[in-house]
Formats: sequence, structure tokens, C-alpha cells
Amino acid sequence: MNALITGATKGIGKAITEHLSAIGFNLAICARNEKELYELNSKLIKLYPNQQFISLPTDCGDKNELIRFTKFVLEHFQYLDVLINNAGMFIPSTILDEESEILDKQMHVNVYSAYYLSKVFGKQMRDRKSGHIFNICSIASKNPVVAAGSYSVTKFALLGLTKVLRDELMAHKVKVTAVLPGSTLTDSWAGMKLPSNKFVHPDDVAKAILNCLQMSEGANVDEIVIRPLGGDV
Repeated sequence: MNALITGATKGIGKAITEHLSAIGFNLAICARNEKELYELNSKLIKLYPNQQFISLPTDCGDKNELIRFTKFVLEHFQYLDVLINNAGMFIPSTILDEESEILDKQMHVNVYSAYYLSKVFGKQMRDRKSGHIFNICSIASKNPVVAAGSYSVTKFALLGLTKVLRDELMAHKVKVTAVLPGSTLTDSWAGMKLPSNKFVHPDDVAKAILNCLQMSEGANVDEIVIRPLGGDV
């Protein structure tokens, strides 16, 4: 089984990477930080020497780098079973007061990267009549955060993309799932003096994705919503 994970070195992406490798997946992973990416890839190779792990430093907000990464993956994997569009950018700002580039930056990472990778590998899955695409959205895809206005816009767009892909691919037996975590304990909350039980943990999201992958051929989970028990921070 082959999977591609963007934004694989931190938070939710790293948890998904660790869980999928533990159940036997070959992985293609990317992230912007070259050192962290290669360290993770080396660790996976040592832990699971009978599996294949490839990585390439990639800025998912840069289409040229995405194209390079896509070609790199296709050189090593004949096909993908799972695509996980996890790379994301969060810039807190209000729409009326922010620089216009704030929306552009987040759209390229949060939406356009998922759009491009889903087109390339979705066609492949359509032809094979098999595959699963996961888009890591956010609870902000449904409940906008005023203090992160443009971010909320991009996450609404990503959820919309996921729904369109779901309808477009269902006749071809390709599964599509939107994952909508609430406040999750990642580096975005570094420095916050709050107990960990106030947050969803990255492992919670990874385990939910694993559960989807273990379901019967005819079952598709359209949306996974995971929120802190006490509400979002």
C-alpha cells in the first residue's frame, strides 16, 4: 500500500505518517524543512527496513515545487492508494485589516495544493477504480473564526473541494473524506499555558483516519469532526 502525506514532519501530518508506516504503508512525504524531513525519513527506514520511504523538501504553496514533488513520487510509486492533503498555513488576521497577500498565501497552501495533487492522483485512482483521498480541513470549515478570517475562507474552500471530489469520484469507487479537527495540540499553540486535555491530540486524528481505511469497501466516511470535549480553545 502506498500513501502520500504533505506537511509530514509536524503535528497531525507526523502522527499520520507514524501510524501509516506502523501498519505497513510505503510513504512519500514532503515538508518545507529539509533537515526535519530527512531526519524523519531516515528514522522510518531504520524502523521499517522492508518498506519504502521517499521524501523531497517541498513548499506546497509553490506550484512548481508541487509539480517537482509529483514527478518525484511517480518515479518511485506506480500508483497511490491513499492521498492525504495535510499541508496547511494558519495566519491569524481579520479580513478588513489584513494585507491582501494574507489570503493569497493561505489559498496556495491550504487549497491549491490539495486541488493540484487531487487532480493528478485522483485521475490515477479513477482509472484504477480504487483509492482514498483525505483532505485535512478544520472546524473553521464550518464555524468561521473572526480572528482568522482568511484562514476560515480557505478552509471553507477546502471543504467545498472535498465535497465536489466526493461526488465526482464516487461512481469510480474512490473514497473521499474531509477531516475537520477542532483545536489540536500542535506547534500552533506553542507557548500557551493550557493543559493538554483542552485539545484534540494529533494521534486522535491519525487514529480516526486509520479507522476509515479499515472499513469495508462500500463504506465512505464523508466527514470526520473531532472537537475538544470542552469546546474549542
